[in-house]
Amino acid sequence: MEFIEFNGWKRNVRLSNGEVELIVTGEVGPRVIRFGFIDDINIFAEIDGQQGGVGEDEWMIRGGHRFWLAPEEKPLSYELDNSTVEFHKRENGVKTVQKVGDISGVQKVMEIVLNPDKNEVRISHTIINKSDAVVERAPWALSVMATGGTEYIPMPAHISHADRLTHNQEWSLWGYTHFSDPRWNFMEKYITLSQDTQRGPTKLGIKHREGWVGYMLQDKLFVKYFACDESANYPDAGMNFETFTNEEFLEIESIGGITKLAPGESVSHQEIWQLHKGVSSCVTEDDIDCNIMSLVE
Repeated sequence: MEFIEFNGWKRNVRLSNGEVELIVTGEVGPRVIRFGFIDDINIFAEIDGQQGGVGEDEWMIRGGHRFWLAPEEKPLSYELDNSTVEFHKRENGVKTVQKVGDISGVQKVMEIVLNPDKNEVRISHTIINKSDAVVERAPWALSVMATGGTEYIPMPAHISHADRLTHNQEWSLWGYTHFSDPRWNFMEKYITLSQDTQRGPTKLGIKHREGWVGYMLQDKLFVKYFACDESANYPDAGMNFETFTNEEFLEIESIGGITKLAPGESVSHQEIWQLHKGVSSCVTEDDIDCNIMSLVE
């Protein structure tokens, strides 16, 4: 753990295990602005014109991995996160603490731990109700991926019509989403979504029980792991996973259950990340089985 400058911000924490590194912003956030192999590409987006700034009058996406409150609404979800966060050292990691939100009355805490022996990150997203009233929200973890990659979303195993007559999947669609969009590819075992710098928004939500989603950029594979709690009250008609892309980035989003928090109470949501390199490109489902599934734990 060391303090460094990055993209115009003077105070950031760098975590490294000698092969990969994370950079966590200290002047805005909480946010992991970089995750990548040392001296190699950032798997996360760095949005032009939004690096190095502080104290803006409007919310900035900036890129990196960010932390929101669900369900999405304005102005609450877009509460400013452009002021200093506290750093607290943890074994192999750092805890970042945001000031209490002026609108939400909630404090966001991210705890980030990098495995010293493996390119794996464990990240916890906690919201703490610092207000005097009950708050009903969910922690929402959004990884803003760099342009030019492809997302891989596993589908549940097929079930014979004779074995099950009821549905086994739940999806939510947004008004700007249409599946004639060539960025989407619906296969037997996987959905893929490509980021295209020439196309606008599209979004899909899934009650996702397969436990992982991947993103391939060049020969780098980012894998995000997260859980599905069947008893949880997920937003957007029960979605614990959502993905969004436009011309600037692609987001891989996992969401915790909506929870009623009395003053002083908190709720947390966990993710695990892994980063691999030297991964061959995938065109067919057999490619995905061979090149990606062989790495998914």
